[in-house]
Amino acid sequence: MKLHYQILIIGGGNAGLSAASQLLHKNRNLDIAIIEPSEKHYYQPAWTLVGAGVYDINNTERKEADFIPRGAEWIKDAVATFQPEQNQVTCASGTAYSYDVLLVAPGIQLDWQKIKGFKETLGKNNVTSNYAFDVAPYTWELIKNFEGGTAVFTNPSTPVKCGGAPHKIMYLACDYWRKKGILDKCDVHYISGAGVIFGVKEYAATLAGIVSRNRIKTHFASNTVEIDGGKQVVYYESKDAEGNVVRNDMKFDMCHAVPPQSAPDFVKNSPLADANNPLGYVEVDKNTMQHSRFPNIFACGDCTNAPCSKTGAAIRKQVPVVVKNILSMLAGKRLSAQYDGYSACPIPTEYGKLMLAEFDYSNTPKMTFPFNQAIPRWTMWILKRYILPWLYWNRILTGRA
Repeated sequence: MKLHYQILIIGGGNAGLSAASQLLHKNRNLDIAIIEPSEKHYYQPAWTLVGAGVYDINNTERKEADFIPRGAEWIKDAVATFQPEQNQVTCASGTAYSYDVLLVAPGIQLDWQKIKGFKETLGKNNVTSNYAFDVAPYTWELIKNFEGGTAVFTNPSTPVKCGGAPHKIMYLACDYWRKKGILDKCDVHYISGAGVIFGVKEYAATLAGIVSRNRIKTHFASNTVEIDGGKQVVYYESKDAEGNVVRNDMKFDMCHAVPPQSAPDFVKNSPLADANNPLGYVEVDKNTMQHSRFPNIFACGDCTNAPCSKTGAAIRKQVPVVVKNILSMLAGKRLSAQYDGYSACPIPTEYGKLMLAEFDYSNTPKMTFPFNQAIPRWTMWILKRYILPWLYWNRILTGRA
């Protein structure tokens, strides 16, 4: 049984698989292993479209084995602890593996339990979330059967994967209800831990118009703390003018909620975690993606403390940087590749129209196309609905995009 690898990758999601693939494209002789316990792989960006009734949930699920790149070994286990001083990780099975270079990319953890009652009522009592594979179809059931009343959409105060997802489904629901002729019977509320609708002003201006058009009532700097499914009441905390925490409640007829999120516990409780980050993300240099204290460790994707949005688009730009810098380290060269914080958030504003928000660390728009991407367009909907899923399965995971 092999216990040492030149490059050990933690996580077989988007970041881990695409990095392994790109590394092997550069050098087929690299000795790489991927530690990943899951049998299934999911294309999660489509779950908003599932919740909106325009995408089949089954098309978002594939076998993990089909995407382990040829030349890499799959260790079907879960990491329990890190021993960076010994260049070693120990798995849940008790087996320890050592490495020359470690790439940490296990993704993000959904902390359902941090909202009291949420997990117990999820998928019933008109409470749903597109962040769960088995519950996203229930979102569509609620939207299409809604006949009016109070619809609540929540967003936690922590960073989340695909930061636009909590409000994307709200815009699509409002558009569906408008076309159904019942929007004037719908009292729509957005309870968000964020301070604004979006962090980039050019895109935020467009979304403010969508919010106004749909008569959505926003509650910013408000953190959802409890959902009572039986009584159909959501509880959230905000602050009054004096800065005191105030507990509020709102009765609902439908609730789409998003759980708080953090680094996986085995990362959070490890020496790799940023001691100054209460969510336990891996401490990295935000440009090279190299660990701040352990030079032969890199991280990318949603698990890092890099101050960028946690999106697949960010991963797509981080991975080539990590790959180049890992190869430089193995060759004894200076790390030269730099990540500028690029991220993208495709935000559907109605059925058939989408705003593609692209930006960097400075929240400066970085538009790919030769037109104003702050204007929702049909072409961008086609990109989200058809082109990006194909690219993901056929090019991104295989390291060719």
